[in-house]
Amino acid sequence: MRGYTFYERVSRAFHDYSSLSKLIVISTVGGGSLIAYSEANASSDAYSVAPPEMGIKKKKVVVLGTGWAGTSFLKNLNNPSYDVQVISPRNYFAFTPLLPSVTCGTVEARSIVEPVRNIVRKKNVDICFWEAECFKIDAENKKVYCRSSQNTNLNGKEEFCMDYDYLVIAMGARANTFNTPGVEENCNFLKEVEDAQRIRRNVIESFEKASLPNLSDEERKRILHFVIVGGGPTGVEFAAELHDFVDEDLFKLYPKVKDSVKITLLEAADHILNMFDKRITAFAEEKFSRDGIDVKLGSMVVKVTDKEIFTKVRGNGETSSMPYGMVVWSTGIAPHAIIKDFMKQVGQTNRRALATDEWLRVEGCDSIYALGDCATVNQRRVMEDIAAIFSKADKDNSGTLTVKEFQEVINDICERYPQVELYLKNKKMGDFGDLLKEAKGDVAQDAVELNIEEFKKALSAVDSQMKNLPATAQVAAQQGKYLAKCFNRMEEAEKNPEGPLRFRGTGRHRFQPFRYQHLGQFAPLGGEQTAAQLPWDWVSIGRSSQWLWYSVYTSKLVSWRTRALVVSDWTRRFIFGRDSSGI
Repeated sequence: MRGYTFYERVSRAFHDYSSLSKLIVISTVGGGSLIAYSEANASSDAYSVAPPEMGIKKKKVVVLGTGWAGTSFLKNLNNPSYDVQVISPRNYFAFTPLLPSVTCGTVEARSIVEPVRNIVRKKNVDICFWEAECFKIDAENKKVYCRSSQNTNLNGKEEFCMDYDYLVIAMGARANTFNTPGVEENCNFLKEVEDAQRIRRNVIESFEKASLPNLSDEERKRILHFVIVGGGPTGVEFAAELHDFVDEDLFKLYPKVKDSVKITLLEAADHILNMFDKRITAFAEEKFSRDGIDVKLGSMVVKVTDKEIFTKVRGNGETSSMPYGMVVWSTGIAPHAIIKDFMKQVGQTNRRALATDEWLRVEGCDSIYALGDCATVNQRRVMEDIAAIFSKADKDNSGTLTVKEFQEVINDICERYPQVELYLKNKKMGDFGDLLKEAKGDVAQDAVELNIEEFKKALSAVDSQMKNLPATAQVAAQQGKYLAKCFNRMEEAEKNPEGPLRFRGTGRHRFQPFRYQHLGQFAPLGGEQTAAQLPWDWVSIGRSSQWLWYSVYTSKLVSWRTRALVVSDWTRRFIFGRDSSGI
């Protein structure tokens, strides 16, 4: 093969093996720079992607967003019968749990992002990406209206319309300001990579300003007062990262301003990290106190100006103010404007997010799905379907329900209404027979029979166990994976449904409802110490948990490229410290 170019070699090899029953299909992707191959049977018509001449119209799936939910959906979708169009104002996926590390140079911004085209280019599904922002959803006509992120002509940004058969809304959410005056104008947020880069520049600029010779001590202290609003995981982790950055790196470079630096964490509730175990909450508050981070609990921000932040103490209503140099706002999420408009369109006003059923379909829209931070699963209440449940269990139509009758459908009920299983677990009941006996008294299990009113009484407290899913990357990723699996076997499920019994109709559902599996959560607290809360009430705090955090986050990164970059950033930080340049 000497003397031949690369493409001539490929051509010769292809013709040499064209008579075999199996061949290598070679295609170029991305301008011919990448060669992907797959094995196919030459005599079979089971192509990975149906040829256009077969005349099979593919279902068009439009995906809005490339965050955790959207990217997880794209990574797990492998049914080639779809034509997928991805629309997002950013052409990359960002590993947002490491954003606090980006703010202080522990990890570089480019290390936690992966281009969307890199993620989908090796899939056997037709996926096209458009860098644009969706500004309107027309559910009635099945269209989305988009605006290009690039200026393409003198008239501004180009607009275009795209129709769909299925729409997947995974647009995430914005920071919730609670309409507090001055927040939008004067605070930094921590939702995007650009936010983290801006915070990093502001921290460095604050130290440079404070080092100027003509400042008073009072002004220097104001400039170096960093305030974090919100004691959730993001706010706590940023406060810990900022303290380590200042203590381990910046004090060496700016020794004259050491006594002027102050970090304050404001939390409106009674404790920080309220969603964690109390042991972790107590340890975090104690550690921050030792580190000199001023944690003010029960402090609600009511106003922010360009130099002062005003707070009100919960309880007595006393208002006070403090000067600051930089404020980072991390107090929860709110829907984007387009999501609010769409919610009005589908009759979901006065909600914090798009309501979906347990199959992630937007309520009232059969072909629209929503997942991630922009949506919330509206779990159905048992008491709404109590009559249908009773009727389905009472097979002999006797008007009463025995334990034996109920046991035959208990699995379907727990699958459709997970609050039932949770209620039994919290009450430490072995099965539903215990619940029935609790309603009737201490009688033999076989003798328990309930009429409809007694059955309602027995289940009256079950719905109190219902809880909204947290707006975390873990939930969004699991939702994306679940929805992709549903799409992968959509046609098969039409013929052979495998879901639970329909208590409000006949037959069975096509799919099992989405069930979130909590795998644990971490809270890095600085100083190489992390708090870990894993399933089965397992809590660990210290350096061993920090190494577990390193391992888990490395494994969850989206590609081997980002894994290598992040690990190298951590190694560089251990050896050389964090970068304090203003770039």
